[in-house]
Amino acid sequence: MLQEGAHGKWTVSSSDESTEENSDSEKPSTSSLLDAARGRTSGPQYPCSEARKAAHKRKASPLKLSDKKFSTEIHPAEKQRTSQEGLGWCLSSSDEEPEDQEKHAHKETLKEEKCDAPKEHPLNLHKDDELLETQKAEDYSEMPSEAQDTWDLLNGGNPFRFFLTKVRGIKQSYNSGALHIKDILSPLFGTLISSAQFNYCIDVEWLVRQYPQEFRKKPLLIIHGEKRESKAELLAQARPYENISFCQAKLDIAFGTHHTKMMLLLYEEGLRVVIHTSNLIADDWHQKTQGIWLSPLYPRLPQGTTGSAGESETNFKSDLISYLMAYNSPALKEWIDLIQEHDLSETRVYLLGSTPGRYQGSDKEKWGHLRLRKLLKEHSSSIPAQESWPVVGQFSSIGSMGADGSKWLCSEFQESLVAASSSVTNFLKCDVPVHLVYPTVNNVRQSLEGYPAGGSLPYSIQTAQKQLWLHSYFHKWSAEISGRSHAMPHIKTYMRPSPDFQKIAWFLVTSANLSKAAWGALEKNGTQLMIRSYELGVLFLPSAF
Repeated sequence: MLQEGAHGKWTVSSSDESTEENSDSEKPSTSSLLDAARGRTSGPQYPCSEARKAAHKRKASPLKLSDKKFSTEIHPAEKQRTSQEGLGWCLSSSDEEPEDQEKHAHKETLKEEKCDAPKEHPLNLHKDDELLETQKAEDYSEMPSEAQDTWDLLNGGNPFRFFLTKVRGIKQSYNSGALHIKDILSPLFGTLISSAQFNYCIDVEWLVRQYPQEFRKKPLLIIHGEKRESKAELLAQARPYENISFCQAKLDIAFGTHHTKMMLLLYEEGLRVVIHTSNLIADDWHQKTQGIWLSPLYPRLPQGTTGSAGESETNFKSDLISYLMAYNSPALKEWIDLIQEHDLSETRVYLLGSTPGRYQGSDKEKWGHLRLRKLLKEHSSSIPAQESWPVVGQFSSIGSMGADGSKWLCSEFQESLVAASSSVTNFLKCDVPVHLVYPTVNNVRQSLEGYPAGGSLPYSIQTAQKQLWLHSYFHKWSAEISGRSHAMPHIKTYMRPSPDFQKIAWFLVTSANLSKAAWGALEKNGTQLMIRSYELGVLFLPSAF
């Protein structure tokens, strides 16, 4: 449904305005689970947000047109569009509360795999065609040249170790240097002993198929935030797999989510850490723009090594251990010990996480946007006239920012984003330009996935109408250099580029969207930082390279 407003046209889907903790409105009811067991295909058969359900319904039941129409209609994704015209910001169902907004923002839950191919056009494909599309989306397999590319990536000159995910439907040249999850889990990266997958939305059966055949029975720990029916459903998905165990992240503050996306991969040859932005579902690795940081292969330390051995100049090892300890889970003790036993000294990025809680004193600077502020003050370089350098944020979901910018965005959050070393102080922080990148309705309509891509871009009409001031900061999505202007972003990035975009003060890729639940909000007259969700990202600073 399109709704006209002062801010343009908005796509709207159903929204439950309840603010009860982890509202079940976005989780399947018992009857829906029974429906799934009976083989019905009315919706995804796993925990799913309203936005994803709407997208799934659009794909599963497109408008039927005549065969004559079929022969003359051109798939929108096949049209060569360069125009980015059109107003309005893509909205999808979510609650107006920032916390619930975050919940919907990331409950990008599993769609059925047969719906992974783009079907924006209202044409009813034959079942054989659907099967073909399913195979194309699911049975990803490397050509020899691609395997060589992957090997070259591992051994090549990419000091930043930042990658985009491969996208189906764009020129092959744009996927050079990109990774699919099957690349990451490939034997080329190491001989797997066991792994841990931290994520938000997880399709267990699909995930298992992404591992090479020889690794599919290796121990796999899944760290999740599901509760009640959704948790039961997740565990049920894993019943056929004796090697899979679970760790439930504690979410004691209302509306919090376990939104972190990380892989810990233990090999015979060492250990690898992967921090990324994709849910563990087929759609997120198909036609979206996603980001990955891939660690070096960390060798095992000599036996008997103790203390701070294997630490990097960025303190990545101790920060990663601190993050894992925040779960307070016996299931993660083994992984904490394994990290202690490996040499992470080659790491050049800073870890930036969020964990649920209310933090005071020095603990305030351990997580969220105050952690970013601390890192920038301690390690960012002094750049002449840095005050003219804008801050750019790009994300896939937006929470409630309040009645105006002074409530959070242009006060405490912006102060963290523009933090710099003490030698850079002579400017008003409020004068720093802030640019927020978020797809428009036209971006979504013209995307590879079509309108269903909006299922991964939740921003409720109720929230949007209460913060019209925010829209003056918005910029359309465009990614011409990487060939991903039509691959809707699920990646989240924040950066401080020079006005001419020739230099950069810092760059962050993270799971954290634009919300107080993810980044934290100050309470008690600024003496306490309250964070609702688990998030994780890596910060790139020039001084570390």
